[in-house]
Amino acid sequence: MSATSDDRTPITGPIPISIEVTPTAVVLDMAALTRLVVGDVLDALLDPQETGLWDRLTELADVERASEEGRLPYEELVADLAERASSRVPLYGYRGRELADRLLRVSGLRPVPSQREAGAA
Repeated sequence: MSATSDDRTPITGPIPISIEVTPTAVVLDMAALTRLVVGDVLDALLDPQETGLWDRLTELADVERASEEGRLPYEELVADLAERASSRVPLYGYRGRELADRLLRVSGLRPVPSQREAGAA
């Protein structure tokens, strides 16, 4: 597979990882992780045993509508929700090696197109 390969076959596992090669980068697409994180956040907000996050969200919505000043309550809520959200991608068996091998094949230094070249495309 060359560095310009268009192999979009995901690295399989509980959280598939697709690799896209652009002219200037290698992009890891972890849409399944995003769905998992969103589910974790919704579970945390809708937990009937702990309504504190929901209460803080609704309070924050009222404060945010009234004033765009101090973002600290927003940032604190983001941190607390992120703490409850998934962030790890397990790769079992040879999947880690498969990911590493594919990244080695497609990554590397690439010239960044100049604005003139990019606009001409």
